[in-house]
Amino acid sequence: MGALAVAAGAVFGVAGTIAHAYTAGPLPVGLVLALVGCGALLVALRLLVEARWVTWAAGFAMIALLAVYSGTGPGGSVVVPQSAPGEFPLGLVWSYALPGVVLLVAAWPDPARLRTGPAAGPGTRRTGDAAGSGDVQSGTRRIDP
Repeated sequence: MGALAVAAGAVFGVAGTIAHAYTAGPLPVGLVLALVGCGALLVALRLLVEARWVTWAAGFAMIALLAVYSGTGPGGSVVVPQSAPGEFPLGLVWSYALPGVVLLVAAWPDPARLRTGPAAGPGTRRTGDAAGSGDVQSGTRRIDP
């Protein structure tokens, strides 16, 4: 599963790096679609695979391919050019937004591990002696290791 996640992350990283510069008038359509696509892949991996490292592997593949394609190619071609003065820096935003999306999705807590205790109210369990002189356990959240 890990190799498939790395391959998918690499493909999405390359596609996003190439497509991020597309604009429709003043709207950065390519940047938005690239971020949504990469984020959707990472969220899908995070929800479908229990191991968090699979999401990290796909994210690192995206970032690695972003770094490879951001440099100058052997023929002098540049996929992520520096923006001209006065233009919106799409390449710079893409270079910082993609690692941000990877970090956000991969580091998000696992919702299956969040548990809610019993609500406070009638019938609430008390700790302590049988007379009920202990503390009330409220409906607090805890994170299981």
